[in-house]
Amino acid sequence: LFFIVIVVVKTKHKNSNTMKTIIIASLIASAAAFAPAPKTSSSVALNDAKFGSTDFGAMAPLGFFDPLNLLQDEDPAYFDHLREVEIRHGRCAMLAVTGWLTTAAGIRLPGMEDTPFGFKALVMEGLPSEIRGTLPLTLFSVLFFTIAMTDTNGDGAFPGDYRNGLIDFGWDAKPKEWQDRKRAVELNNGRAAQMGILGIMVHEQLGNLNDIGLPQP
Repeated sequence: LFFIVIVVVKTKHKNSNTMKTIIIASLIASAAAFAPAPKTSSSVALNDAKFGSTDFGAMAPLGFFDPLNLLQDEDPAYFDHLREVEIRHGRCAMLAVTGWLTTAAGIRLPGMEDTPFGFKALVMEGLPSEIRGTLPLTLFSVLFFTIAMTDTNGDGAFPGDYRNGLIDFGWDAKPKEWQDRKRAVELNNGRAAQMGILGIMVHEQLGNLNDIGLPQP
C-alpha cells in the first residue's frame, strides 16, 4: 500500500504572497505483502466468513475490510471491542461537528456573544473571567459523556448499547432488520463525522476554511 500526502501551505507577507509546497511522500508496505499468499488469503477468508457475513458494518463496496489483519486471530470479543470504540468515537465526532457548525453560525448562550469558535474558544483571550470559567464546565461535560457512554450493567444487547435498562423508546419491539438498518445509519454517520471534524480542524489550522465554504475563526 502506498500513500502520498501532499500538503500545500500558503504564507502571506506584508508586500507579497509566497506559496510553499511541502511534499511528504511516504511508502508504507503492508506486512501482508511479505507473508505467504495462502496464509493471508485463508486468514481473510476465515475472518470474512466469521465476521463479515453477519456484521451489519460490513457494507458495500468494501465489505469486511481489515487490511491490517487486526482480527487474524478471529477473536469475537476483540471484534466487539473495536466496534464499540468506533461507535463511541463516531458519537463524539457527531457532537463535535454539530457544536462547531452551531457556534460557527453565530449561535451563543446569553452573555457569551463575544466568545469565539474553533480552536480560539480554548483560549478566550480578552474575555471576562466569568466567560473563561465556562471552559472547565466544557471539560466536565466531556467527563460526563465518557461516564455516561458505558455499559454499567453489562447486559447491553450489542456493542454501544448504553441503555442500562433505563430507556428503550420501543427499540426491543422492532424487528432485527430495522435495528440493523438504524445501527448502520449511526455507524456511517459516525464514520463521516470523524473524517469531517478532522478535516475542519486541519483546514482551520491551515487557515483556508473559506476555500471550502466554511467560516474561518
